[in-house]
Amino acid sequence: MLGKGVVGGGGGTKAPKPSFVSYVRPEEIHTNEKEVTEKEVTLHLLPGEQLLCEASTVLKYVQEDSCQRGIYGKLVCTDFKIAFLGDDDSALDNDETQFKNKVIGENDITLHCVDQIYGVFDEKKKTLFGQLKKYPEKLIIHCKDLRVFHFCLRYTKEEEVKRIVSGIIHHTQAPKLLKRLFLFSYAAAAQNHAATDPRNHTVMFDTLKDWCWELERTKGSVKYKAVSVNEGYKVCERLPAYFVVPTPLPEEELSRFQGHGIPLWCWSCHNGCALLKMSALPKKEQDDGLSQMQKSFLDGIYKTIHRPPYEIVKTEDLSSNFLSLQDIQTAYSKFKQLFLIDNSTEFWDTDIKWFSLLESSSWLDIIRRCLKKAIEITECLEAQNVNVLLLEENASDLCCLVSSLVQVMMDPHCRTRIGFQSLVQKEWIMGGHSFLDRCNHLRQSDKEEHQRQLSLPLTQSKSSPKRGFFREETDHLIKNLLGKRISKLINSSDELHDNFREFYDSWHSKPTDYHGLLLPHIEGPEIKVWAQRYLRWIPEAQILGGGRAATVSKLLEMMEEVERLQEKIDARPHGQGALLAEAPLLLRGSARLSALFPFALLQRHPSKPVLPTSGWKALGDEEDLAKREDEFVDLGDV
Repeated sequence: MLGKGVVGGGGGTKAPKPSFVSYVRPEEIHTNEKEVTEKEVTLHLLPGEQLLCEASTVLKYVQEDSCQRGIYGKLVCTDFKIAFLGDDDSALDNDETQFKNKVIGENDITLHCVDQIYGVFDEKKKTLFGQLKKYPEKLIIHCKDLRVFHFCLRYTKEEEVKRIVSGIIHHTQAPKLLKRLFLFSYAAAAQNHAATDPRNHTVMFDTLKDWCWELERTKGSVKYKAVSVNEGYKVCERLPAYFVVPTPLPEEELSRFQGHGIPLWCWSCHNGCALLKMSALPKKEQDDGLSQMQKSFLDGIYKTIHRPPYEIVKTEDLSSNFLSLQDIQTAYSKFKQLFLIDNSTEFWDTDIKWFSLLESSSWLDIIRRCLKKAIEITECLEAQNVNVLLLEENASDLCCLVSSLVQVMMDPHCRTRIGFQSLVQKEWIMGGHSFLDRCNHLRQSDKEEHQRQLSLPLTQSKSSPKRGFFREETDHLIKNLLGKRISKLINSSDELHDNFREFYDSWHSKPTDYHGLLLPHIEGPEIKVWAQRYLRWIPEAQILGGGRAATVSKLLEMMEEVERLQEKIDARPHGQGALLAEAPLLLRGSARLSALFPFALLQRHPSKPVLPTSGWKALGDEEDLAKREDEFVDLGDV
């Protein structure tokens, strides 16, 4: 029998420990293998996508814990993604099709989304790369979107293990040629659906007509014009083939300095003010003649955009007075480590110091500073009626971010599905963001992502005073307790200026118009981790039908107890337990949406929650919380 192969010994010697422990019951193995064989799940391929390798009888763990639960299926690798085809995926093909992602499924991982690959050898976790001499019994994949996948390969044929592991490592980590990227295969095979009406389709901004339509939509055609001087990218490969500039600007000036120093139009406000961006002129060592030429050129540009009808232009230099890309890269690398957790032990170890680890990453502070900068620009456009010019080294990183945030806040069209897709196309794709370098799609370095500095501009940032992000939460509490008089003494050193604060507070004091301007909260307590996106490893946070996590956890525990009792009833001579046994299974097959939809995907495999034994005891033994008296917390001398 599995797990009980003990060799007997004589002379009073202790029997050796079992040499094999089964984490899956034999009946589960045979039942699941039979289901997988009978129910072939279809692999959905995009146009131009090709299957490279596959492995059957792979167990995908629902969670990594001592119970080792999971579902059996097939693990495949294509030239676009890694996909796990479980026996329940066919149900999703027939249900809730209006909610289904048509490109990526719940168990799909695009090759470019793979961050790290680990193998487990004799219970030891090792990073996988290059050619392997020995193949792992378990595969762990960390994704850039902070998902973690565990695949058990113990019951998979040895040849299939070699093919699938080698294929995944090669196609996710090996250096690639540009033309080998999947997008080229897809572009050649996909049908070209020409959009005739920009109102009903994503605007691609690859024609002069698209830019003219956007100018008309935002009422910006009076002061700005679409130009085609870069058609065929004869002026600069960094700029789009067509773009918008102030009307008085001579087109012959646009080709000077390869597009640097040209104010490019992003968006126009209802009052006629506009958001512009400009890439700075190179600051390399050069002779006095060239420097004087650049100065004269910029003087002419600024005179053009400072006279009527443009009036006042405020310049925001994002390269020197804002965040640096290195700061953002470092903060996000620390932030993502809080979520790439493999087991419950790691989870509870980090949970004890969760807030200190989150604060030390500086990620929430970066989010706050980005939102604050966008609101400051919004206040200039909306309240002060001035144009804003964003300045950056290449105008393709922070300019894309800040400009997008401003438009989402101010333009309700950008908050629609088609409008948001068009915004990404305009500001990021046509804006020249270096996706290839920032995401390292070609895998040109063997170092980890957060150690790479591929073509990152060496911009310097004036660091803000280090007060500690969660200090603001304490400040907020003190202000509420002691009133405004004492709160004046603890205002942060980077307190927002009066005009901004008046604009910000005035908007939040009025009823929200969801078809107009929308401003986010930026106080310390309001900047939180996006719980609907970052679930911190525990899948039980995705609750079917909504409700409290503790309540659902207790219900799942009760369901397991019912199943155990049902097994005892079935073991008796009479067969009255058949109908009762179906009830928990029917609940497990529920097709209700997750409480976190649409950010969390459908879950059909509820499992026992990962909570300490003491937590379960407290949950079961404690009296009704509603009847308990409030606990008194002495704040002491604040």
